[in-house]
Amino acid sequence: MKNIIRFDPNKNSKPVFYAKGIINFLTPSLFYRSKLEKLLSNNYLNKSILDRVNYYNKCTYFDVPAEAKTIKEFKRDKKKVYYFDLLKYLKYFDQNLRISYKFGDVNYIPDKPTIVKSRPIYGDNKNSVIMKLNTVRHFIFVDDKLKYEDKMDKAVWRGKCYRPNRVEFVKTFYDKDFCDIGQTNTKGERDVAWQKPKMSLKNQLKYKFIVAIEGNDVASNLKWAMSSNSLVLMAKPKFETWFMEGRLKPNYHYALLKDDYSDMEEKIEYYSENINEAKEIIKNAHNHVQMFTNRTVEDIISILVLKKYFETSNQL
Repeated sequence: MKNIIRFDPNKNSKPVFYAKGIINFLTPSLFYRSKLEKLLSNNYLNKSILDRVNYYNKCTYFDVPAEAKTIKEFKRDKKKVYYFDLLKYLKYFDQNLRISYKFGDVNYIPDKPTIVKSRPIYGDNKNSVIMKLNTVRHFIFVDDKLKYEDKMDKAVWRGKCYRPNRVEFVKTFYDKDFCDIGQTNTKGERDVAWQKPKMSLKNQLKYKFIVAIEGNDVASNLKWAMSSNSLVLMAKPKFETWFMEGRLKPNYHYALLKDDYSDMEEKIEYYSENINEAKEIIKNAHNHVQMFTNRTVEDIISILVLKKYFETSNQL
């Protein structure tokens, strides 16, 4: 089932997220482990699920690092949302099993197999074992009632600019007529012309085009933007998460921009006139999003990714 936002400016509710996390924390592991066999019944183990499991976890056999923690030693730290997201699935396993993990925006490949939220798309990234982490911020899908053809012929973007690529982007486009671009920094340089007020998802959905631009790792707005009836404009991504950004095809799931975004006005003009082409890309984007909306399937894949981690580290 989708996480549908009825244009709530607060997006996913953190209090609700934490309440569920605390319930999971307080529930004995034996309760989850008793449900495991039924959850992993053959009714669900189809080719598409196993394909995703092997995409997220590319590990071959390895020795778990000496510094790895047992599940029962797994403690909450400053990254509380990561902790609760991972704990939800660790509860299904023997609490003496050991894991290596790295929370936060991981834009490099660890030396040893490690559970992460994000990884580089290119290169030998098998040591980066992706789990669905920081879901309260990243996994938001919208129920967009506005048709593409009824939206404004402009592009929109709001976000924090602490990386050089984002700073250059907003400085270049903040005052252009064909878009509404601005930074929403809460620290650092803010007394600048390109600092603009935050914009709700409801108002961003009034634009035909939503720009997705990577920050520390992936573009955090990409999931909800691809679930909307707006067209995503994006340079080819360099990082990926559970959303499998590495499998997105340019001009099929999103409209491809040059790395310096210099062709953005041209793409806006083109897809404002060629509405059917834009709507076909949006339909393909929706099909990709649909893979992540079945909660039972998401749970099964998450459990199987961890199961493979424990098997390939010779712990099961």
